[in-house]
Amino acid sequence: MVDPDQDRMLPIANVGRIMKGILPGTAKISKEGKQTMQECATEFISFVTGEASDKCHKENRKTVNGDDICWALTALGFDNYAELESSHETLQSRAATGN
Repeated sequence: MVDPDQDRMLPIANVGRIMKGILPGTAKISKEGKQTMQECATEFISFVTGEASDKCHKENRKTVNGDDICWALTALGFDNYAELESSHETLQSRAATGN
């Protein structure tokens, strides 16, 4: 039976691929382990984007951007992730402009 919440979840294949990339090559990952990580990652993303969306709503904006995500990460105590996201955005911006 298909879980009705499955549509809002990250694809399990992608979650498994990320997990395999981090673990030693001989490690095995159970289906339940992948599902648990899928649920946790999806919940984390929803938590952060919900906070960013609330900020945008209060500012009468409809579009959440990268700065809003960084703000939400910092506001929720995930400063290290916010710094990584800012660095990533800078690199993407430079790559897009060819600098």
